[in-house]
Amino acid sequence: MPSNDARTLLHTAVPTAVAGAVAVVISAVVAGGQGAVGAVVGTAVVIAFMGIGMVVLQRTAKHLPHLFQAMGLMLYTAQLLLLLIFMALFKDTTLFHPKAFAFTLLAATIVWVAAQARAYMKAKILYVEPESTKGGDSEKTRSST
Repeated sequence: MPSNDARTLLHTAVPTAVAGAVAVVISAVVAGGQGAVGAVVGTAVVIAFMGIGMVVLQRTAKHLPHLFQAMGLMLYTAQLLLLLIFMALFKDTTLFHPKAFAFTLLAATIVWVAAQARAYMKAKILYVEPESTKGGDSEKTRSST
């Protein structure tokens, strides 16, 4: 994974993990041990789903750049649907508190998307290849007279 991609992943996963830790504390206070477990599971699910999605999107951008935008839209839609399905599957579980899990899932997803948007805005990624100066003087450096 190139350093830009790793930096973006780091700048999105860390705020999500911090939000997850806050959710664990709040869930533990409100719903006890099962609430804390639900918050931990919710945070882990979001980081795993969104992290895998980011890696897939970066590989698509590298190998099939013409499909990048369509793949991004499809990927985010699929991720949100998978999170919804995951929430529906565990709504009646006794392993953890389902409401703490659902609220943590929602909060962590919002934090991930916001942190990812901020990371991309702050990244200094060239989207135009600079001109090569190997072929001698370029037209821009020649005298206009």
